[in-house]
Amino acid sequence: MDTITKQDKIKGIFYSAIVGDALCLGSHYEYDAKKIYKAYGDKNIEKFMGPGEMMGGQTHGIGWGERNYHPGKKAGGTTDYGDYNILVLEHLAKLAKQNEVFTLESLIPHWMDRFENSWGSWICTMTKETYSQLKQNVPLSQVGGFSNAMAIRHLSAYACFEDEESIAHFSREVMFTHRNAEALDGGEFFARVAFKVLNGVDIKDAIEQTAVKSSQFIQDKVKIAIAKVEEEADENSSLHKEKFSDDLALTSMARLWDVGRSEPICVGKASPTEGTLPGSIYIILKYSNDKDALNKALIANAMIGGDNASRAIAIGMVLGAKHGVSALNQDWLQSLEQYTYCEELLNTLPLLNKTIIKKD
Repeated sequence: MDTITKQDKIKGIFYSAIVGDALCLGSHYEYDAKKIYKAYGDKNIEKFMGPGEMMGGQTHGIGWGERNYHPGKKAGGTTDYGDYNILVLEHLAKLAKQNEVFTLESLIPHWMDRFENSWGSWICTMTKETYSQLKQNVPLSQVGGFSNAMAIRHLSAYACFEDEESIAHFSREVMFTHRNAEALDGGEFFARVAFKVLNGVDIKDAIEQTAVKSSQFIQDKVKIAIAKVEEEADENSSLHKEKFSDDLALTSMARLWDVGRSEPICVGKASPTEGTLPGSIYIILKYSNDKDALNKALIANAMIGGDNASRAIAIGMVLGAKHGVSALNQDWLQSLEQYTYCEELLNTLPLLNKTIIKKD
């Protein structure tokens, strides 16, 4: 019998993703998994780290060069993926307080203010492009770039909306900096999967049920991920015998992207949805039934590197929907830099506000 409350699962969605993101801050955009493992003392990550900590303060963002991608951030902080979700949470909390409904138009001033005055993380190309478009008075319905990088930002929606369609629609609205179908479809896919899991559907069933009604692109990537999980689980496979099997699994699920620089990008570990989506599904399914599934999955993802922060949001939200915030490593949760701040905001949202939650 499932004794985890729905409120615990809603918070599990938010915090598991944010904690997973924060675990990636130290290795975000480092594409060498062996380097990460060695830098962390030939063992898995155990605590939050600052950008490039124990790796010389920089990470090897292939195609963009060796640098500190999150200047001003420190251990327990979040990458731009976490920052976007906290920004959306702030806005939803403001609307809840004022008893107003969400519109994308209402979010933009808040987003522009943060972008101009207090954005301490990496600024993605799509964010820069959209900001420039809005400054040039391009209609909101036409803004955004065509990057195929998945950017999930709707974590707090599960504390506001009780139906799947509203959450799916919201997931697309807050990814307004993107116009690429693959990226938008990927965000909606995980929005629907997490909703189903939150409401009691088995994780693999939720993935397969959602894929059937998704685009052919999504269906193909889901099949690739499921096959790779089965391959890695086969004790007779060469992949299973590899020490860095998760790293090799993700790398093998997508092409190499020759961008004309010193070396090609392993798309399976990078931000494009063609790699991020199957990579996230692989980690989710491989660790979903483990006794400590949530924490082990977040660790495994961080250790792979690449754009691990993007995957962390998808992995954390789905596994958090199943296991709840109580299953999350509490030391990580309490040492999350903005935990108290986020907790206060989350508790004002309709489905977590104890003053309005209906008793059974």
